[in-house]
Amino acid sequence: MSLQLHRPDGKGGLEVRPVTDQNWRNNLRSPRWGAALRGGKLPELANAEVNPTSTGRAVAFWVGLGLITFVLVVVGYGTSFWG
Repeated sequence: MSLQLHRPDGKGGLEVRPVTDQNWRNNLRSPRWGAALRGGKLPELANAEVNPTSTGRAVAFWVGLGLITFVLVVVGYGTSFWG
């Protein structure tokens, strides 16, 4: 059994696609991922869509959210809204 690639020949049949490169790994190399760069190091890619949140601000957000939830539950049961 062969794993050669085939394509339509225009007459309803298939023809074997000629193999151009025996080393398939050459097709996987991209300068974007650093394979063609000197030393093979990845380039520094900045993410313009995400600005990192400081640790203090993230902790304050989750603590605040927890306190608000706690207060809502206590007030809800205290006023017999939940029960």
